[in-house]
Amino acid sequence: MQGVSPRWLLRQLPWVRADAGTYRVNRRLTYRLGDGLVTFVNDGAAVRVVPPELAELPPLRGLAGEDVLDVLAGRFEQREYGPGDTIASAGRPADAVHLIAHGKVALRTPGEYGGEAETGILADGRFFGDRVLLGAAEEWPCTFRALTPTTVLTLSREAIEELTGRYDALRAHLDAYRDAPAPPQTGHGEAAIDLASGHEGEQVLPGTFVDYEASPREYGLSVTQTLLRVHSRVADLYNGPMDQVEQQLRLTVEAVRERQEHELVNNREFGLLHNADLRQRIQTRGGPPTPDDLDELLARRRKSRFFLAHPRTIAAFGRECTRRGVYPSTLPVDGPGGSEQRVQAWRGVPIYPCDKIPVSPSGTSSILVLRTGEDDQGVIGLHRTGIPGEIRPGLSVRFTGIDERALLTYLVSAYYSAAVLVPDALGVLENVEIAR
Repeated sequence: MQGVSPRWLLRQLPWVRADAGTYRVNRRLTYRLGDGLVTFVNDGAAVRVVPPELAELPPLRGLAGEDVLDVLAGRFEQREYGPGDTIASAGRPADAVHLIAHGKVALRTPGEYGGEAETGILADGRFFGDRVLLGAAEEWPCTFRALTPTTVLTLSREAIEELTGRYDALRAHLDAYRDAPAPPQTGHGEAAIDLASGHEGEQVLPGTFVDYEASPREYGLSVTQTLLRVHSRVADLYNGPMDQVEQQLRLTVEAVRERQEHELVNNREFGLLHNADLRQRIQTRGGPPTPDDLDELLARRRKSRFFLAHPRTIAAFGRECTRRGVYPSTLPVDGPGGSEQRVQAWRGVPIYPCDKIPVSPSGTSSILVLRTGEDDQGVIGLHRTGIPGEIRPGLSVRFTGIDERALLTYLVSAYYSAAVLVPDALGVLENVEIAR
């Protein structure tokens, strides 16, 4: 069967039994920092922001009245920038809100020893300058420079002042946001735990508690099922030297397991590509996957267990390493059937191939990095063991009977899901160019 792959994700995930078919993830309360994505629509080359999507900007979150958002969306002006063009310069007055409709923008600050230091990359759907909505006289903290042909929608300070003067609801909402005290929080956006240290004598200690999310997420088990039908004549006559029913079941189980891994990567509810926190999604520095990009992924979490990438992406990474004169190491791992295999690694972290990670028509893909296990607050697989007819944990084959056409029917079922216990357990390098 040509469609059978090593299914490294299924092998490497630690699996946890989900009783009653659900698994609850209790997380510390996290304040949204306004790092959502803004959606756009286009008519030919003309690009417009979807008005309700402006609520992703922190100062506009919770603004009542769609008519105000419609007017705001209509005042954004489209601007085009080429590679190397400066959108905003560090130290200059912040005078506009910028929404990145398409392209990549680098954030650069003056380096400690001259030159510029790159502190981040923004891509499609990101934004900056949202504090201009509050009317504060601030300066750009860094220089925003286009890396690729970039389309930006801009709302000027003058337009903001005009609209706040015209719409009382908008002005009142922005004033309330500006005057509201910021809740104490950590650098990760979690509710802070008050502590005292370095004190002497009988210092009054702060009282505190760990605040959790009021509505924790519950992961339900998904299912992949099929009915295998085999004629009784085949079962009776063609059972040697190979049992045809057994072989039919084996191939069906392989197909179910392949679909299971596909869903763990791509499912919109629990798939890893769709459940990575927005702050853990980063962009490549120049398109192809480089050692610098993988270092950036590793630097954002502790105890990274493994990378997951499409085989073509791994090949592209190898080409970039060769271009730099860098030779990644290999690690021995337990492969299918218990045999030892060697896989490519970076910084001692294995890079497992997974052909379930999609490749776009333009030749871009993604690289995932995972910390795994309940003890390390990582990514875990979920299944339900002890089900009737179980042949593997969470996978069962049940004979359901023979119909009037003498067809034997077997129900093949797999129950599974995946949970990300803490946002930084999963990171994604997006828009990786593999066709260059």
